[in-house]
Amino acid sequence: MKMDSSEKQPAEDNFQGDPTGKQKASGETESSNVQPPPENNTTSQSAGAQEAHTQAEDPSQDKVQAPAASEQVQQQPGGSSDAVEEEEERMGMKKLSEDMYYNYDELYSRPVITADSEIPENLLHLTHSFGYDCGRRANLQLLDERTLAFVAGNQLIFLDVRTKEQRYLRSCSGGGIGTIMAHPSNRYFAVAEKGDQPNIVIYEYPSLRPYRILRGGTGQAYSFVDFNHEGTLLASVGSAPDYMLTLWEWRHEQVMLRCKAFSQDVYRVTFSPDNPGQLTTSGSGHIKFWKMASTFTGLKLQGLLGRFGKTALTDIEGYVELPDGKVVSGSEWGNMLLWDGGLIKVEICRKGGRTCHAGTIQQFALDEGELMTIGSDGAIRGWDFESIDTADCNDDSGLFEIEPMNEMVIGRNVSLSSMVKSCLPDSFIWFAQDSNGGIWKLDLSFSNITQDPECLFSFHAGVIQGMDVSSTSHLMATTTLDRSVRIFDFLAKKELTTSRYKQGGTTLTWAPRLVNPSGGLVVVGFEDGVVRLLELYNPQSLRVVAGRSRYGDAELRLKQAFKPHNAAVTAIAYERNGEILATGSMDCTVFFFTVGDRYDPIGFVTVPGPVQGLEWSPQSHGKNTLLVLCRSGHVVEVQSPDPEAQNHGTTYHISGLPTRNFTFSSIKSHIKREEEIARRQALKEKKQKEREAQLKKAKEEGLEPTEEELQEVEEEEELPPLYTPDPPSPLCCGFYSLPGAFWLSMGGYDSGFLYHCKFSEQQGEDLLQRRDEPFTFLPVQNTDEDPICTITFSSSRQLLLCGMQSGSVRAYPLQPPDFHLTSMQAFWALSVHDNQYGQLRQLRCSFDDQFVLTTGEDGNIFSFSLLPQEDLLKALQCSKAKVPSPRVGVEMEGVAQDIEDPSAYSIETAKQKLEMDRMRREAEMRKVERRKMLAELQNQFKQLLEKNQGLPEHVRLHRTELELDWRFREETERMTAQRVREARKELAWEEERHRIGLQKLQERFWDSLESDTVTVVAFQSDHRISTYRLLALSQRFHELKQRGRVGGPGTVGQERWRNKAEAGKDSSNITADQEDLGEEAVMAPHVVRPGGSKLAGRQAEKLRKATEKAERARVKIEKRRKEWAELYATKPNENCEDPEDVRAIRLATENMGDFKLKTAKDFTVPEHLRMNAEKKRAQLVHLEEKIHERKTQMNSRIMALRDTKVSLVSRLRSQAQQLQAVQERLAPHFCSPAPTLPSLLPEETPETKLRYTRTTLQRYGALRAQRACTRGQELEGGQTLLEQLEAELEKQEETPCHTPADMREREVEESGVTELEEEMREVEEIRLLYEEESLLEQMSSSMWQFDAELCLLRHEKLCLDIQMKLADLRHVTLFQELLLLKEFEKRENSLQERLNACVEEEEDLRSKLEECKQALELKRRDISKLQERERAIAATFQASLGENNKFADFLTRVFKKKIKRVKKKEKAGDDEEQEDSDEDSDEESDWDEDEDDSGSESGGPLDDSVCPPNCNSELFENTVQLRERRLDLEELLVEERKTADNLRKECDSLVKKEKVVHGSLKAAEGDLELFNREKQQKLNELDVVVPLRLHQIEFVSNGVVPCSLAPALVLNTVALGGLQERIKELQVEKSEQRDLYRQARQQHVQLIHDRKDMEAKIQSLEARCEQLMLMKFGKLVDLEALQTLSGNRNLEEMRQDSRVREAAYTQEVRQWEMKVTEARHAVTEVTRHHTERLLSMNSLLSQKKEMEDKLNTRQSRMGTQFQGRRHAEEDERQRLYQLVQSQAQEANALRQEINILSRKGGHILPPSQAPLPPLPDAPSRSTRTNPERLNRHFKLGGGHPSTTSQGLE
Repeated sequence: MKMDSSEKQPAEDNFQGDPTGKQKASGETESSNVQPPPENNTTSQSAGAQEAHTQAEDPSQDKVQAPAASEQVQQQPGGSSDAVEEEEERMGMKKLSEDMYYNYDELYSRPVITADSEIPENLLHLTHSFGYDCGRRANLQLLDERTLAFVAGNQLIFLDVRTKEQRYLRSCSGGGIGTIMAHPSNRYFAVAEKGDQPNIVIYEYPSLRPYRILRGGTGQAYSFVDFNHEGTLLASVGSAPDYMLTLWEWRHEQVMLRCKAFSQDVYRVTFSPDNPGQLTTSGSGHIKFWKMASTFTGLKLQGLLGRFGKTALTDIEGYVELPDGKVVSGSEWGNMLLWDGGLIKVEICRKGGRTCHAGTIQQFALDEGELMTIGSDGAIRGWDFESIDTADCNDDSGLFEIEPMNEMVIGRNVSLSSMVKSCLPDSFIWFAQDSNGGIWKLDLSFSNITQDPECLFSFHAGVIQGMDVSSTSHLMATTTLDRSVRIFDFLAKKELTTSRYKQGGTTLTWAPRLVNPSGGLVVVGFEDGVVRLLELYNPQSLRVVAGRSRYGDAELRLKQAFKPHNAAVTAIAYERNGEILATGSMDCTVFFFTVGDRYDPIGFVTVPGPVQGLEWSPQSHGKNTLLVLCRSGHVVEVQSPDPEAQNHGTTYHISGLPTRNFTFSSIKSHIKREEEIARRQALKEKKQKEREAQLKKAKEEGLEPTEEELQEVEEEEELPPLYTPDPPSPLCCGFYSLPGAFWLSMGGYDSGFLYHCKFSEQQGEDLLQRRDEPFTFLPVQNTDEDPICTITFSSSRQLLLCGMQSGSVRAYPLQPPDFHLTSMQAFWALSVHDNQYGQLRQLRCSFDDQFVLTTGEDGNIFSFSLLPQEDLLKALQCSKAKVPSPRVGVEMEGVAQDIEDPSAYSIETAKQKLEMDRMRREAEMRKVERRKMLAELQNQFKQLLEKNQGLPEHVRLHRTELELDWRFREETERMTAQRVREARKELAWEEERHRIGLQKLQERFWDSLESDTVTVVAFQSDHRISTYRLLALSQRFHELKQRGRVGGPGTVGQERWRNKAEAGKDSSNITADQEDLGEEAVMAPHVVRPGGSKLAGRQAEKLRKATEKAERARVKIEKRRKEWAELYATKPNENCEDPEDVRAIRLATENMGDFKLKTAKDFTVPEHLRMNAEKKRAQLVHLEEKIHERKTQMNSRIMALRDTKVSLVSRLRSQAQQLQAVQERLAPHFCSPAPTLPSLLPEETPETKLRYTRTTLQRYGALRAQRACTRGQELEGGQTLLEQLEAELEKQEETPCHTPADMREREVEESGVTELEEEMREVEEIRLLYEEESLLEQMSSSMWQFDAELCLLRHEKLCLDIQMKLADLRHVTLFQELLLLKEFEKRENSLQERLNACVEEEEDLRSKLEECKQALELKRRDISKLQERERAIAATFQASLGENNKFADFLTRVFKKKIKRVKKKEKAGDDEEQEDSDEDSDEESDWDEDEDDSGSESGGPLDDSVCPPNCNSELFENTVQLRERRLDLEELLVEERKTADNLRKECDSLVKKEKVVHGSLKAAEGDLELFNREKQQKLNELDVVVPLRLHQIEFVSNGVVPCSLAPALVLNTVALGGLQERIKELQVEKSEQRDLYRQARQQHVQLIHDRKDMEAKIQSLEARCEQLMLMKFGKLVDLEALQTLSGNRNLEEMRQDSRVREAAYTQEVRQWEMKVTEARHAVTEVTRHHTERLLSMNSLLSQKKEMEDKLNTRQSRMGTQFQGRRHAEEDERQRLYQLVQSQAQEANALRQEINILSRKGGHILPPSQAPLPPLPDAPSRSTRTNPERLNRHFKLGGGHPSTTSQGLE
């Protein structure tokens, strides 16, 4: 049933509400018939639940509050379980009793039957299940020692291991079963279902009664459930879309906690067996660790997401919780991950980096201290639990290597996914689920008596691709992609036989009776396009051959195999007459075969898409046609080909076969639109009738209808749009109805209908553009999202069976013949396979219509009976199906040839290949004939040429005359040139390839060779010398060399410390000039000098001379101070030591004393001897460079010798020619034998091997052609082509030996020779003999000298060879040390970085500390300078007072007075006041105390703003200015002291930090020292080869060399002799140092006495100086200050300026006094006039008063009510008198204050009078206004209150 969106919404949102309605269940505990709650709970979430749901979204840390049992409790989350129980009792709830059970008959899901139909409920009855959903996780549970339970679609199957009987438990929801789990006690098991709001049903075992129902745990399906170790709690986790984790108190059907587990698929959830409050979940790309925690708000669930870190993200199938809280999980690549605290502690693998399993680790088991892992590779391995629990990684790889303790490999094609242990105590038997379709029994005792693994049950693995039933017996054949074909007897409920192949099966059909009357032929199609014909027979009926017995009830034998397709075969169908077999494939072809003893191909046709199904037309149709259904929505009708037609073409493609095409076009949107139009029309008619009824009723009541009622206005909504799916909907299945018409079931958008279609008469359109619509349709209920995937009819066609995508089976009763399916109304539906992935693939009825068999994509195969069980037993008398008997003589037939190679040619490809081979053979034959003809013509032409040559010349034809046409020759040449160009183009790539190959070979073997081996041989001996074969230094060598020049990390620290010391030394030497410059910059007073001098004449000249004298004295003093400073700078510190002594001590420390050997454990590696990988690499580079340099030098010398030999050989040849010329002129008896001329051997000039000329290449080509002509024959003793060519070249180069060619005797006729001629002949002979002798001597001496040089050089090279061998050994040692150091490099770098960081931090702190100390020292000097300036100001003030100044005390008080000063920022506009600091230095004068004393003595306030009378105003102003300067200095002092204090605090903090950093530095140095010691120990373990001779071994024991030299020490002889000589030298040095020490002590004593004498002399001179100073000055004075004292130019200028300003101020004061006098006269005159006006006003007021009195008297007579006002007038008058008196007193007080203020010289007006208080109400108007006028009078006048008082009187 489809559920709309309003029903689905609560399933996603209601995670926190009460899901089960447990009040009702608990209230009916006495009844076993409990009604299930409604499927959807629409209770909204409370605020607390929403908050918990928000927290659950956090994937890493989830805190979820436990939901309560009702909404009231839910609104107040938290509290303990007791509080929940109390709340339940308050709400009237009761706990479920332990003996309460549900009724299974009311719970299990039943078939869906159309209402008011007569279809029986038990239409189909499950008889057996032949499959196993082996791909489902944890689909194997053990309920007792012999019963296994697993899920099969909507059934829970209980399998008896011994009897193999099955029991079934149907799901309650009808939506399938998600997972199952057995209780730890095996008394219960949980079935978690699928569907809308599925439940978890707890069944009791073995009664199988429903015990508890847990509701509302998830929205769609459960993926895993698990009981805790005690069995009191149950944890469940849901699948998409909510992935809800729920904890249940399952016995009371209560939800304890719930939370969203993750946002992706969750595979498992388990309780920790050792930690009850911990859970673990794992799944797609995650693992999560949960903990139940009791808080003040209740029980909460906290989740911690595991973080993979550097490890790759992986899906986690299996894991196990360790007792200490750690978790071990698997990974996709087969290693184990050890989790601790949410992080991967280590990754566990096998030795050598091998993975623990070759695939995913599916499950872990912790059994008796052994950790077992179950992998998808079919292996079970046992690991040491303690080693894994304490595993840790020592490097950055993160791997921990361990080998398994035990191992069991089940099989090669086994993939284990889960295991359960036997429930028997002390049993080692486990039952394992094999994902490749099996259930295994394993003995994991790992002992000597361990049993071999036993496969208890074998099933298909994966989707059932093909299934069909026999037409003669109750047999069924199936095939899947697991490469097996199985035959089942569904009557006997067992598997008969299994046959396995190289490829997986994709479709299967059973041959009908017309083809095989015995019913023993099965046709199977495979994924590689092969079709196999398999014969099924009973082997027991065969005759025994060669003594072999037959086993089993059935056997499959390959009859024929052929390959018609290049892709998977998807459909196979026999023609209705059984004469033709058609096969369809994914390669969009349909192949036809003739049926017989051997199936022969007819041909194939192509179709528009992959073939989905094939169906031949029935016998009722006139034409014999094949209906081809394509998955793309195309339908093709093909006429049956003629099986007798012979195909002699080059292909099997049938081109002239009549076909009709149909391309499905969607009409579902049209159907929906028509339904909407009809609905709207019906609604419109209904509204029209209601409106007419209302109008009629109104008319009867006499009411007139309004215009709005009369006008019908309706807004038409837009109709749903027309939609065509793109891509088109897939075609699921179809079948013939009438000739040319057929029914189709579509998937996707077009599902929900059966479409009746027919072929159009117009078949000429393009298939891609063709669109055909069905002419009618039939709606199918509830199939919009669940299309029909397969359709089959019973043999009587009275029952239509449909297989749905949801795994359910539908049965429609029909009334045949009903080709239009008009009777397809009522139906019977039952969920059989898994509702999510169990789509039905095949649905078949048995030959007698008594059984229905179904297969699905979930791997399950079910057998149902169409009759009730009783009727079925009556109808079936036999207990098993009949297996066909074998054919006669089948046992004697040979084995049919199978096609096992998946890349084998198909029938069509093989035929095309045969045709191509035939055409190729014919072409080759024609080529051979043409070549033969050409060869004959060439022979004839040659004969003609020979005949022509034999003719006389005058009749001989010229070659040009033999040409028939010169254009033929040109055309031939042109074609030849063109062919050459084409050949070059064709060979261009090959040429370039060979060129590049040659270039690479040269670069690899020749260019990298710096010097090849060159051998130089002596002339007269066998001595020879060879060069070293040197390779050029690589680029990496130069990079390492350049890196070594930069310097390693070891030198950086030393340079850093050296730079640090130099920087500290430089920073400590601050020159006096810089200090003075800083002091002047800080201490310079802010005095603005005037532009020009105000002094002139004598005063200026006097002041100038004094200044020059003081300047000369200051320069002299400064020079002397600098000299003293330089002298004291050279003075060494008391603790300073002589640098020479320090250097000698350091040298002695490094080279003398008791030093430990490097092999000692407490050996400390010195700083300069510490070695790292970089230094060792530099040593290697240096060694290689030296080796290369020495070899290069030797090679250059040898090459020079070779060049000498080459030149010598050429010279010897020339000398030999000269000798030959001489001997030709001598008589033979005078000729000495010439020496043998030497020649250069090939190894002496190897570079000539690569030299060649065109002649050489031509000769090489000729030899190659000659060798080609004589194939297989070895020329010249089996020489190769290159060797033969070299031999010929050597013969050509050999110089022939020139001996005297003409040895004829000179016949000298004695008679014809004169004496002179005889004498001349003798002289010539003597000369020639001398030349001969000299030439022979030169030749022999040059050869002897060359041989001597070669012997010397050979000796040197032998010595160098020894050194090179030692260097090679050294190189090996260095390389071993480098490899070892590389292992330590990471740790060393980390320690070195730590040390460098500490050093840098310490340097930074020291530099900051030095800067801070320098700044503090500068501040101290600044403070001292300010204090000196302060004292100078005080001295200047005292000097300005002079002697016997009567105002000295007053001016001193003015000078020392402290006043509040406004700081600069206040002057800029800030009104806030700042107080001066109260800090004073220890050296500050006691001016404040003096000021207080002077203030107390004066007895009155000090007014420093007014100069007292008779006091010099200039002196007063000077005192005020000096005070200002003094206050400025005090402020500067306060600021400087604050800065100094801050610097001092900063210094203290830096010192503390430096101590901490120094401690860290020491710790880092200690760690590095320990590391270096460990590294040195590892280096000591390396073996170093030292070649020694016997006389060098002096390690003897009792005069015998011991057998082991391990404790011996290898020393250089020179070093040993030096050590022995050093002993004597040290004795001499010791005596010399003792004498030096004695002399130094005597000199030290003498220097102490001299120092005391000098100190006494200095004290006497200082006393005499002070005495003379007192005699001259009367007190001790500073002579330097006295010498630099000069006239104060500023003071003189200020005095002059003061006198000028005093005169100007006096004149100005006189003018102001005159103005004041005039103003007083004016004020007096104005006051007089004012007084007169007041008097006149007073008289007027008196008159007015009299008039008012009269009026009052009159009014008083009018009644007694006005008598009381007289008293008020009297009171008013009295008040006025008092007011006048008080004002007179105030006027007197103001007059006195004015007098006091006028004494200070200021002109201050009298203050204004305050307003009078308001007067009370008076009886008359005059009394009210009079005081107001008086008040105004005092405000305006106010100068003479006495006058005012007289006026008032």
